Amino acid sequence: MSSEVKVPTLGESVSEATIGQWLKQPGEPVKLDEPIASLETDKVAIEVTAPAAGVMGSLIAKEGDTVSVGAVIATIEDSTAIAGGGPVAPRTEAAIAPASDSLPPKQAAAPASDTDAAVLSPAVRRAVLEFGIDPATVKGTGKDGRLTKEDIVHAAQAKQAAPAPVVSAAVAAPAPSAGAAPAGERREERVKMTRLRQTIARRLKEAQDTAALLTTFNDVDMSAVIAARDRYKELFEKKHGVRLGFMGFFAKAACLALKDVPAVNAYIEGEEIVYHDYVDISVAVSAPNGLVVPVVRDADQLSFAGIEKAIADYGKRAREGSLTMDDMKGGTFTISNGGVFGSLLSTPIINPPQSAVLGLHRIEDRPVVRDGQVVVRPMMYIALSYDHRLIDGREAVTALKIIKDAIEDPTRLLIDL
Repeated sequence: MSSEVKVPTLGESVSEATIGQWLKQPGEPVKLDEPIASLETDKVAIEVTAPAAGVMGSLIAKEGDTVSVGAVIATIEDSTAIAGGGPVAPRTEAAIAPASDSLPPKQAAAPASDTDAAVLSPAVRRAVLEFGIDPATVKGTGKDGRLTKEDIVHAAQAKQAAPAPVVSAAVAAPAPSAGAAPAGERREERVKMTRLRQTIARRLKEAQDTAALLTTFNDVDMSAVIAARDRYKELFEKKHGVRLGFMGFFAKAACLALKDVPAVNAYIEGEEIVYHDYVDISVAVSAPNGLVVPVVRDADQLSFAGIEKAIADYGKRAREGSLTMDDMKGGTFTISNGGVFGSLLSTPIINPPQSAVLGLHRIEDRPVVRDGQVVVRPMMYIALSYDHRLIDGREAVTALKIIKDAIEDPTRLLIDL
C-alpha cells in the first residue's frame, strides 16, 4: 500500500508552483512530516512534508516541473517491512545520487544522517550540494543548533583557505582528458529562471510600465543616531535580546512621515485611492532565490524592540528559506537598504500596489558645512521613489524631509514631532 504526496495549499490566489528540489530519492526511508521536497512559488519556497512514514516511492514530477495545488507528485510506500524488521528497499547509488547527473564532482556532498536531513532547510540543502560540505562536520549557529546557509558558506570558505596538500615532484601531472576544454576557451551557461525570479522580473517591469515613477533625494547626518546606538546598544540587546540597528530608527521615522503625508501610505485601486490608518512596512530582505519583502505589521504601534525583533526574525527565516506566503502579504510602504551591500545612491522601484519606497544607502564620512565651518560627518543619501499619479512632488519632498529631520534629531521620534 502506498500514500500519495500532493501539492499542499499554497496560499491565497496561488494555484501552482515549481518543483525546486527533491530532498528524498526513491528507496530512501522517510519519516512522518519529514520534508521531502521544496516548491518554489511566486514569492517563497515551501517545503512538502511526508504524509506517512515509509520508503520513498516513485517521483511523478521532476525538478523544474510546474504543478498545481492538489496534484500528486510522488508516492510513499508502506513501511510495514521496516517496522517488522523485514527487508528495506535497497538504497542504490542511483537512488541517492543528486537529481541532476550533470553536477560536477565538487557538488556531490556526503549523504547526511536521517536526523540531520530532518532539520536542514531547502536553502541549506542547496548550499551543501553546491559546496560539497558534509553537514555533520559543521557546527550550526541557528535555533537549537540548526545549520544555516551561512554556516555552510563559512565552512566552504575555510575549506578553500586551507593549504593545499604538497604533491611530490616525481608525480607527473595528469594529462587533460579528451573532453577537457582548451585553455582560454570561453563558455556560456543557460540556467532556467526560478519562478520567484520570473515573478520579480515581471512585477518590476509592470511597476515601470504602470506607475509614473519619480525619485527625490536628500542626505542625512547620521551622527545623532550613531551616538544613540553606540550608547545604548549593549543595554538594549541585554534587555530585549536583539541588536539595536539603524532600521528601527528609519522605520519609526517613516511612520511619522506616513502619518503626516497619508498619500505616501496609500495606493491606487481602479479609479479610487485607498488610504490606510495603519502602517505595514515591507522590508526588502535578500534570500537565496532573490529579493523578498516580508511585512512588519502595525509598525506605527510597535516599539523599537518590536521592530528590530521582527526584522531580525524575517532576515533569519529568509536565509533559511522558511518564510511563508502570509509573511509577504500586504504592506503599505517599503524600505530597501542597499547600503548593506555598499550602495552609495540608487533609485528604488516601488513594490505594487504600493506607491512609495524608501531607499537607504551606505554611511560614509563627508565634508559638510555646519555653522559656517567645514566639518566631517557620517552622511547617508536617502531616496524616495514614488508614483507621481498619486503623490505630488511637494508631498514626496515633505515626507523625505520629515524622515531626515527625525534621524538627525531622534528626540522627534519620542515626542511624535
